[in-house]
Amino acid sequence: MVGMKPGDMVPSATVKFFGAGTAACIADLVTFPLDTAKVRLQIQGESQKGKGGIDVKYRGVFGTITTMVRTEGPRSLYNGLVAGLQRQMSFASVRIGLYDSMKQFYTRGTESAGIVTRLMAGCTTGAMAVAFAQPTDVVKVRFQAQVRLADGGRRYNSTLDAYKTIARDEGVRGLWRGCMPNITRNAIVNCAELVTYDMIKELILKYDLMTDNLPCHFTAAFGAGFCTTVVASPVDVVKTRFMNSGSGQYSSAVNCALTMLRHEGPTAFYKGFMPSFLRLGSWNIVMFVTYEQIKRGMTRVQHSWESPF
Repeated sequence: MVGMKPGDMVPSATVKFFGAGTAACIADLVTFPLDTAKVRLQIQGESQKGKGGIDVKYRGVFGTITTMVRTEGPRSLYNGLVAGLQRQMSFASVRIGLYDSMKQFYTRGTESAGIVTRLMAGCTTGAMAVAFAQPTDVVKVRFQAQVRLADGGRRYNSTLDAYKTIARDEGVRGLWRGCMPNITRNAIVNCAELVTYDMIKELILKYDLMTDNLPCHFTAAFGAGFCTTVVASPVDVVKTRFMNSGSGQYSSAVNCALTMLRHEGPTAFYKGFMPSFLRLGSWNIVMFVTYEQIKRGMTRVQHSWESPF
């Protein structure tokens, strides 16, 4: 990330890697109910395809949260949290923690990275991360989407049970369901999120609007969250629908998108936009602010170990 001065201690790739995963887990803990509400709003209507009308169970972000707490209990807001934390630790570590290293790779070690280089670095680490974390993402979405059955049962009883059930019923490929739309989505998200944060922070520091501290990180993270939501929402909805679908429901991600467009109209691609923005905005703020502090703290500790006197 930008903002380092010549005299500053530069965090190592290891510090960035583990710092990004830790910061992302903290952000997930804070914002997970908003993410669950987003998933419920995004899949609402798919079970009524082909019927005369769509039964609207959830209305708005806080209406969705209230309905879930009333009908399923407050713990339902954290369905899939374990898989979510597994996902962030493996996913964010790669896509965020390796972003600066990938920038240096494309610029051959120099610090002058243009917009094209940053976009290439964001796309690369976003795609790489999916290869590591796709099964955890599938399980997280399935858990968030599941509703308690009439007999009190559930589709999956635990995170491990979800992995086993999906692999048994749909094959190992089922754990990588929606991999291509997820690669597309995360390439877009990574570019919008990291590049926007990088550039906003760089402009703030360049024109001396703020110092490289918490208010600067907060402002840059908020802007990154909004831009990411606007750009990535349509792909995110398709990804969620496709990963939550049963075997044979959609032949491909493109078929899923066309089915949505035909039965629910273009506005279906922005279902759950407000919870997406609330979640991504707050997630970006918590993650980037925490990440910057973790990087500084871990770098100081590392430096004190290497130079104790």
